[in-house]
Amino acid sequence: MLLRQFYDTSLAQASYLIGCQATGEAIVIDPLRDVQPYLDAARAEGVRITHVTETHIHADFVSGARELVARTEALLHLSAEGGDDWQYRYAARDGAKLLHDGDRITVGNIHLDVMHTPGHTPEHLSFVVTDTPTGVGPIGILSGDFVFVGDVGRPDLLERAANVANTMEASARVLFHSLERFRALPDHLQVWPGHGAGSACGKALGAIPSSTVGYEKLSNWGVGTTNENEFVRGVLEGQPEPPKYFAQMKRINRDGPAVLGALPSPAKHDAHEIIALTNASAWILDLRHATAFAEAHVPGTISLPMSRSFSTWAGWMLPYHEDVTLLIPAGSSAEEQVRAQAMATHAARELAMIGFDRLHGWIEADAALEAWSAGGHSLHQTPQIDVSALAAGLRDGSLHAVDVRGHSEWEAGHLPGVVNVPLGLLADELESLPPAPLVVHCQAGTRSAIAASLLQRLGRTDVYSMVGGYSAWTAADLPIERTSVITH
Repeated sequence: MLLRQFYDTSLAQASYLIGCQATGEAIVIDPLRDVQPYLDAARAEGVRITHVTETHIHADFVSGARELVARTEALLHLSAEGGDDWQYRYAARDGAKLLHDGDRITVGNIHLDVMHTPGHTPEHLSFVVTDTPTGVGPIGILSGDFVFVGDVGRPDLLERAANVANTMEASARVLFHSLERFRALPDHLQVWPGHGAGSACGKALGAIPSSTVGYEKLSNWGVGTTNENEFVRGVLEGQPEPPKYFAQMKRINRDGPAVLGALPSPAKHDAHEIIALTNASAWILDLRHATAFAEAHVPGTISLPMSRSFSTWAGWMLPYHEDVTLLIPAGSSAEEQVRAQAMATHAARELAMIGFDRLHGWIEADAALEAWSAGGHSLHQTPQIDVSALAAGLRDGSLHAVDVRGHSEWEAGHLPGVVNVPLGLLADELESLPPAPLVVHCQAGTRSAIAASLLQRLGRTDVYSMVGGYSAWTAADLPIERTSVITH
């Protein structure tokens, strides 16, 4: 038996290729939309992808199942569990084989036995894997978003992301009973989860790529909690804010993602287009370092440096019905131009992973700034403020602040009297934000730079970004609050 894990750091997502080396058949589980790595791995290992499946209708990325089937003509397997509201609407037209609890997928000499494990989502499946020639029974379980290393799948997304009211507690109780089935599995079974640390699909995911059933019984709070009411309280408490794009992903993956054929390669545009784009209130992402953006930027552009969290914050902010243009840092040499095109292509790939396909193209950032200035327009700045100046301003009332970290971060410790509006919710809470002058801060500075640019686009001209964030505040030994208790 051949097993390959593919891990995408931006999405903290794991997918798998399992192959039977005796027959040359293989299956891919939970593929991303970028399917080339699976094709390359299958070719290198001398197997052909004959089956494709996924554990559930994903909320955090666009499934690559249809894309991979289109490239390989493999048989698609999809869950038929979860009731009428949670069926794949494209299953029939794509000729998918529907799966129920107790069914089996056979890939050469390998069996994947289907377990219906609802709770995270109603249709969720896990797959118990057996390499039959060994004759010793199952080797592991592909647990998807059901059980992670150190955590379990969150049951609140139907309510908080898909807007299905009053489902959190009921889903948590369903998840508890699914975990009873997990605890009944043999301790030696390996656990191959669908996500790792950094995913918003749980609150305490471990960074280890795999585990065992026995180890999770000992170390995983969710697996180890056998009191139902205690579990429900624990699993619903402290979950991170689900990004806005999760609802969009659910719809796309339920109805059937568009098949791209290949990942997009964005075109380079003339710098003078920046004026027309800005006049049309187009969405423009500036991928330069936050410091460079703060020093000078085109009004209305969003600071979103290329980082591990690029797609997450893009998904929070971008409207899916509008085009986006990228401003890419680029030098004049041939090598620098190649790097700039590579950055634009990578950004396009990250956007495609969350279903954002309306990419207009890219413009050299410095050239765009020059064209903007040459057209008689003024560049904007984002004023910076340090810890001591903010502390003084908060004391005498000359400054107001908003903490753009997540709710759980804020509850663990925050500046005295400072309100919390997570970055992804700023646009929704614009009217309730404190008055001018307003200082935004996060943990270290990355999110506050994005927040300041977004607020400027939304019309707030009085925004400062705090240098160093909450980390700098605590390093200066300034007072903080935790659940209304002031400490020093």
